[in-house]
Amino acid sequence: MSTWKIDPSHSEIQFKIKHLMISTVTGEFTDFDSTLECASEGEDFNGGKVNFTAKIDSINTKNEQRDGHLKSADFFDAEKYPEISFTSSSLDLSGGEVVLQGDLTIKGTTKPITLTGDFGGVVVDGYGQTKAGFEVAGKLNRQDYGLTWSAVTEAGGVVVSDDVKLLLNVQFVKQA
Repeated sequence: MSTWKIDPSHSEIQFKIKHLMISTVTGEFTDFDSTLECASEGEDFNGGKVNFTAKIDSINTKNEQRDGHLKSADFFDAEKYPEISFTSSSLDLSGGEVVLQGDLTIKGTTKPITLTGDFGGVVVDGYGQTKAGFEVAGKLNRQDYGLTWSAVTEAGGVVVSDDVKLLLNVQFVKQA
C-alpha cells in the first residue's frame, strides 16, 4: 500500500460560475487537504481511494464582499458547515484519462459526483520526492447542495447560475 499527500503549493482547487449569464467568475479554495491511498506500493492508482477537504473560510473570488456573502448562511454557511468534503468510491485510469467518482458533501448535503480529466504522470523532483499530477473537472447544480440564494436583476435576468464547474489541478507527493 502507498499513501500520497496533496502538495498545496502545486495544486489549485477552483470553481467557475456564470454571473448575470454573460460572464464567468472564478473562485478558489486556498486551504485544503487530500490523501490518495493505493493498494500497491507502486504507482498504480487504479482503485485508489481519495479523501479531500476544503475550508470554506479560505474561499477567494478576488472580491472581499462577495467572499463574505459566499461564507454567509445565504450560501455555504461557513460557521455551521466549515468544510466541504469528497470521498471517492472509484478511481479509474486508462490511457492517461482519469474517471474519479465519489460523494461530495457541501452544507451537510452529500451527493454523488463524477470528475474526469487527465493523469499527468509520475516524476521524481530535484529533492528526490516522487510526485503525481492529475487535472480533473466536473459540474454540479448548487441548488442540489442547499446553495439556494438567488436574485433577479431589474430586467429579469438571473444574477448567479445554478451550474458550477469544478476544476482541480493537483499534485500529490508519495509518502515515505
